Amino acid sequence: MVHFVGAGPGAVDLITVRGQELLRNADMVIYAGSLVNPELLGLCKEDARLFDSARMTLEEVLSEISLAEEQGLTTVRLHSGDPGLYGAIREQIDALREKGIAFDVTPGVSSFNASAAALETEYTPAGVSQSVIITRMEGRTAVPERERLRELSAHGATMAIFLSIGLAEEVERELLAGGTYTKDTPVAILYKVSWPEERIFRCRLSELSETVRKNGITKTALIIVGEFLSEAYEKSRLYAADFSTEYRQGTQEAADVKQNR
Repeated sequence: MVHFVGAGPGAVDLITVRGQELLRNADMVIYAGSLVNPELLGLCKEDARLFDSARMTLEEVLSEISLAEEQGLTTVRLHSGDPGLYGAIREQIDALREKGIAFDVTPGVSSFNASAAALETEYTPAGVSQSVIITRMEGRTAVPERERLRELSAHGATMAIFLSIGLAEEVERELLAGGTYTKDTPVAILYKVSWPEERIFRCRLSELSETVRKNGITKTALIIVGEFLSEAYEKSRLYAADFSTEYRQGTQEAADVKQNR
């Protein structure tokens, strides 16, 4: 049996309870060594086989899994964040299906979730943005033409940009080319969010590449863009006194007060 497990954004205690238990009971763990906090490996059994996938090809990963299956061992394939985001698990899953190897997937806390927590805010405040676009800048890995940053940024929604900090200058240029964001659109750069060495930088969009360069950030950072980072927003209607729901009846008095304002 193979368990794909999301390790979370970095902090050891941000792995799920299920993921923690699977890691503790695994006979073999293949982990993304370039991104997963090595302290998580301290949860493994003393005799667990450990492999750093950063040094392996897909074929080598699958070979170790197949060998473990032949020996009746349980494998955890440990991915950073949530394995459903840029985890490259689809190709592994397809190969396991072809080999008839059972598997399941345990979700994890993504770095974009941890980033909202670190910024002490929400991505979707009323009256500002109700959508979050998770994407990346085109680099060595291509993106579909319709998903280029300049096309997506035209929506003006909140954006979480992965795997692109080394292309900060291009990111800045593409976001501005969309025509909705402006030079003053707020940006947050989160380096190793939730790790002990976490650093957060806030700037305007026109200062993105300069901020990245000045602080020597070259990898393991998320770029967050959007007006949600400003102070303006509307209070949620869900909790307004004049708003009725299935569980609470809004008061006419509150509705009258609102109408007379």
